[in-house]
Amino acid sequence: MKEYLHCQLCPRQCGADRSSGNGFCGETNRLRIARASLHLWEEPPISGKNGSGTVFFSGCNLGCVFCQNREIAHEHRGKEISAEALAEIFLVLQNEGAANINLVTAVHFVPHVIQALDLAKSNGLSLPVVYNSSGYESVETLRMLSGYIDVYLPDYKYRSSLLAERFSKAKNYPEAAERALAEMVLQTGPCVFDENGIIRKGVIVRHLVLPGHTEDSMAVLEYLHKTYGDSIYISIMNQYTPMGKYKKFPELSRKLTSYEYGKVVKFAEKIGIRNGFLQSGETAKESFIPSFDLSDNILVIRK
Repeated sequence: MKEYLHCQLCPRQCGADRSSGNGFCGETNRLRIARASLHLWEEPPISGKNGSGTVFFSGCNLGCVFCQNREIAHEHRGKEISAEALAEIFLVLQNEGAANINLVTAVHFVPHVIQALDLAKSNGLSLPVVYNSSGYESVETLRMLSGYIDVYLPDYKYRSSLLAERFSKAKNYPEAAERALAEMVLQTGPCVFDENGIIRKGVIVRHLVLPGHTEDSMAVLEYLHKTYGDSIYISIMNQYTPMGKYKKFPELSRKLTSYEYGKVVKFAEKIGIRNGFLQSGETAKESFIPSFDLSDNILVIRK
């Protein structure tokens, strides 16, 4: 596929010839997936009763130092499959009762995703398609997906370019995420839910509160609410999990405190955010991080 020959699929615009090597994302032009299964730990309108049909793509264009899915994003665990096999996986997930097809970190494989969705839809795929993203997206690539994606589920990680550079080596993250989110909202319009509360179209923006950085979290929420009001839903997440010792980033070596999370939630209430989701209880633990072994992964039987 021509898009992989001088890759410009994400804001890195690394220009790699992925037919003969890796892009910044660590991936070639060969489609690789780390996990495909029903997943219950998304927001309620995404998971539904049976789970979201999640497909985790190997590699990542962002590479956050605190990555919760390090095995696939940094260590590039995964299995090479064809677009035809991916289409079959979508149909298997539909047959297993998935609420939707949930594409997790797919930006660097968008040409394959489009091919697979065309094949799956021609063979009966009727579920909403969710694009689950870090928010570090190119508007041009999102426009390639117009008409294919029903629900966008992006992160908005940072309002500060200094934090974006420090933790993700992506100083332009805030500007890229702004442009990407505007395109997502333009494509889907306001959120629409079915009679069971499952989202059928729209945008839910996730923000993970990082320990020691509540001021930036409040800046993110203020921007989102001021810009989009009630036309989007905002998911404020407390599930930050330290994945090791961070010598250069000592504040990331601990969990988020209940005081820090409460401070951000109170701010959200103060500025008038009403459409959203909160997390409670012990969510900052490894059980909320998907396993990338093959125990309940339908990739075991798909080539």
